Amino acid sequence: MAAPSPWWTPHVHADRRPFLMGRNRIQAALRGFFAERDFVEVDTATLQTSPGNEAHLHAFATEAIGHDGSRTPLYLHTSPEFACKKLLAAGEPRIACFAHVYRNRERGPLHHSEFTMVEWYRAGESYETLMTDCGEILGLAAETAGTRTLTWRGRETDPFRKPERLSVAEAFERFAGIDLLTSISLDGETDRDSLAASLKVAGLRVAEDDTWADLFSRVIVERVEPNLGLGRATILDEYPVAEAALARPAARDPRVAERFELYACGVELANAFGELTDAAEQRRRFELEMAEKMRVYGESYPVDEDFLAALAHMPEASGIALGFDRLVMLATGASRIDQVLWAPVPETGR
Repeated sequence: MAAPSPWWTPHVHADRRPFLMGRNRIQAALRGFFAERDFVEVDTATLQTSPGNEAHLHAFATEAIGHDGSRTPLYLHTSPEFACKKLLAAGEPRIACFAHVYRNRERGPLHHSEFTMVEWYRAGESYETLMTDCGEILGLAAETAGTRTLTWRGRETDPFRKPERLSVAEAFERFAGIDLLTSISLDGETDRDSLAASLKVAGLRVAEDDTWADLFSRVIVERVEPNLGLGRATILDEYPVAEAALARPAARDPRVAERFELYACGVELANAFGELTDAAEQRRRFELEMAEKMRVYGESYPVDEDFLAALAHMPEASGIALGFDRLVMLATGASRIDQVLWAPVPETGR
């Protein structure tokens, strides 16, 4: 079978161009959205001493070579988050950032190794405010694209309806019949065997070496996510503390954190936090994440000490990262992420 034509082939580009022009219009509209709300657009460096410290995110590594030939490891960031929070510590109250970010081991209809993340932060404002932002941005993207409906693979979302707000515990009960919070103690510690028993009753696979986090992810992927954002968007709220390394605990229940994800058409679009500002606690969580990364993948990333130093000076804030390319896909009707990228990264190994 012949290989597909390159993206730069004129007839292929002609098919892609309507999606790309839609992308440009939506990006311009979002820039206007932030400007109207007194956000300052910032531009952060791609090269960082740490790419992020989440166990299951994989970075691209490089090195800086000094005049004396010395070599210093650097990474392409997986998010502009650390730099943005340093700017909050510097005194910026509202910032927005369109950043190219890089994630290794990711390629598919919804994943690309280089993609655009739009992040925005509100100092001194609650993360519920970000929920309002999300609803308005979905409507703005659809209106700009000239559609009343977000679509992907036969699933539809009305972007002009107020998103449903659903806690993770409610979602586990509704879609899997599992009482999630019985496997979490008041200090946030998790009980693997308790959750495993619940999965078995629900008819889900459990392996002997599955951790609590593995089991949690299986329920999310197999039972919860396919049911989110259908008809209207879903805000999946109050993740367990163990699944929210950068978020502060919720005031009403220490077992869960101020973290939500936005879904439309069964697709995850955004991840938001009431930001953790306790530097010592953040260090502890990073160390746990990197220990898990070493256990599973045999590697880990350094902690950005400069970030932890800045965190001690950062005001209370809320922040969110939205996959801009995915938003464009759903608004323009594209079926694959490479259709909305002007110049996709070349394919590598299968």
